[in-house]
Amino acid sequence: MTDTHPDLAVRLDATLPPDPRRVIVKLFVPGEDAALVRSRASALIQRIAQLGEDETSQLLSQTLKRFAGRHHDLESTFLHHYDLVHHRVDRTSDLTATARLLVGAYFSHEYAVEAAALCNPSMVPHPDQSKLDTGQLRVAVSLRQIGEGHLSSIGFATAVIGPGGRLTVADRSGPLATGQRASARHRRDLLAAGLTEEGWDNEVSATVLGSLPERFDDDDFERALGRIPTDLLTRATTHGTLEQLRRIVADSYTMTFRADVPLHQRVLWPATAAESNGMEDARFVKFTGDDGMSAYRATYTAYDGRHIAARMLTSDNLDHFQVTPMRGPGVRNKGVALFPRTVGGRHLALCRSDGETIGLTALDDANRWQPSVPLHGPRRGWELIQVGNCGSPIETAAGWLVLTHGVGPMRRYAIGGLLLDLQRPDRVIAELPGALLAPSDTERDGYVPNVVYSCGALLHAGTLWLPYGASDARVEFATIPLATLIDAMV
Repeated sequence: MTDTHPDLAVRLDATLPPDPRRVIVKLFVPGEDAALVRSRASALIQRIAQLGEDETSQLLSQTLKRFAGRHHDLESTFLHHYDLVHHRVDRTSDLTATARLLVGAYFSHEYAVEAAALCNPSMVPHPDQSKLDTGQLRVAVSLRQIGEGHLSSIGFATAVIGPGGRLTVADRSGPLATGQRASARHRRDLLAAGLTEEGWDNEVSATVLGSLPERFDDDDFERALGRIPTDLLTRATTHGTLEQLRRIVADSYTMTFRADVPLHQRVLWPATAAESNGMEDARFVKFTGDDGMSAYRATYTAYDGRHIAARMLTSDNLDHFQVTPMRGPGVRNKGVALFPRTVGGRHLALCRSDGETIGLTALDDANRWQPSVPLHGPRRGWELIQVGNCGSPIETAAGWLVLTHGVGPMRRYAIGGLLLDLQRPDRVIAELPGALLAPSDTERDGYVPNVVYSCGALLHAGTLWLPYGASDARVEFATIPLATLIDAMV
């Protein structure tokens, strides 16, 4: 079999198109967006300062009237942006509160987070399961939002699935929020792994690591830097080591959202240099620990314009997100997907560390993902270029169900499936001989043509619910009876 089996994937009518009305406010500095960077900030602020009080008030009032309804607490954003550029204000100027807000308005602009594309979803049970009928499940759908400049962020939608094959996507309107960044509780083992991976294991870094507790905050880190002996501070490599220490520590952070901001209005926006060009393809899963406690976890790809890096999100209720780097040879490429529980006492993940083969990696005692064991490589015509996973494995009585993606002629992406042994997930026990879902004639055109791609499906009431991106143009949904899918495997 080389193409979609007509009896497996049943496409649903529900569709999530990209919505250009979904905007956030970003800092805008005139001149810094030009090919030849020359900030015009000082001149602009001087022109604003020369306006009369009446005109200043009128301009601010008009701006708030036009834009306040599209954003949460726009005045606070204007004040924040003013604080970022206030060093450009002439020291002899005494700007009024109104003028400061107006300066902030001139140094702000709207950015449509999904103006270019909406794609690559994953689906997990929603934290709120109240007010549902029998057979229904509320789900959270993570979304890769792509805006101008191919800049990706992580957004969300809420839907209700069941009973039967029904799926209803909730309204996504309203102002967006990018959350508040806060200090994280950092891990010494991850800092040590990052320094080793990047070749900064020296006496300065060893001294800092030796004076840090297993878990530390930003203040602990600064105190550790302050304890570096003078003799080490004069070494030629010290300045570079300190820069790397600060950069690696900054890669871990916390992002929080107010409880009154609904999930579909929350946007995880790039917050570090490593992810400055995008947070791509989040694969969410509901993880249950050995103690029986559950939490949301997700892996995503941080991209800085040149390099990629694996990151993990952890959250109890999708309103407070802890971001940490993932270290080790098993996660040095895109497409990491976590198992929803430990297997044989080990934390496992699917990966594609060689760029073209689905592999299995395990977390070692130093919190580094080990070299991967190959599971499935490009073999059939529809997947000869490369294969990878379409999200976290799903536990079934027959085995771990792994949805895959394969790339064939003309870079055409299709979705397939594997079954791994429950106790020995390094063993593939069955696979679909062909694609489960391939681009239809109505799905082949878009931002990236000829692609169907998912970052995670969900099992509910004996049915596999599969959200997928159609040619990076929109998100669509399909269902597959689990028994039918398992029976089709060989």
